[in-house]
Amino acid sequence: MSDETLLGAEPDSTASATQQNPGTTGATAGDTNQPPTGDKPEGEGSKPEGEGTTVPETYEFKMPEGLELDTEAATEFGALAKEFKLSAENAQKVADIGAKMVQKAAVAQAEQFKATQAEWAREVTNDKEIGGAKLQENLGVARKAIETFGGAELREFLNVTGFGNNPLLVKTFARIGKAISEDGFVRGGTTTTPDPAANFYPSMTKKG
Repeated sequence: MSDETLLGAEPDSTASATQQNPGTTGATAGDTNQPPTGDKPEGEGSKPEGEGTTVPETYEFKMPEGLELDTEAATEFGALAKEFKLSAENAQKVADIGAKMVQKAAVAQAEQFKATQAEWAREVTNDKEIGGAKLQENLGVARKAIETFGGAELREFLNVTGFGNNPLLVKTFARIGKAISEDGFVRGGTTTTPDPAANFYPSMTKKG
C-alpha cells in the first residue's frame, strides 16, 4: 500500500524474536532449511521510500465550499508534495487539513470583529458628546450628512464593513451634519443666499 511505502517499513519485532529463539518455531539446530540470520537479500523486505506510490505530474486540489483556492499557494504545495512523493490522495488530505485551519482562523477573526463592532456601539451610546439622551438626534443628523455626501453607496459600505458603528466616524458625520444645518446648506452645492458674492462684498452688492 502507498501509505506503508511512504511511512517506511520498520523491522518486524516478531520475526526478530523468531530468529533469536529458533526453538519457538520447532526448528532444530541442524535444520538446513532454517533461513540464515543477517541482512536480507537485496530487493526483499522494505521498499525504498516512494516506490509503489503513484505521484501525479500535477496536483488538482479541491477546496471546501465557500473557500477559494489560492493558486500560488497550491503551486508551492504541489511542488513540495511531489518532492515528498505524495500520492494525489494523500496530498489532498494534507490540503484538507490546511483548509480547515484557514476556515477556523476566518471564523475566529469574524467573531472578534463582531465583538469589536458591539463594543463600538456601546461606546457611541455612552459617549458624552453624542450619546445618552441625544443619541437618536445625533444619529439622525449624522445619517443626513451621509445621505447628502455619500448616499446609498456609502451607507452600504458602512453596513458591510461594520464601520458604521465606529465612534470616530459617527462623531465625524454628526459634526458634519450639524455644520451643514447651521450654514443653511442645501443639497446640490447651493446656499440660502441667492448671490454668493454678497457674503464677501456686501457693500458692492447692496442695492438702492
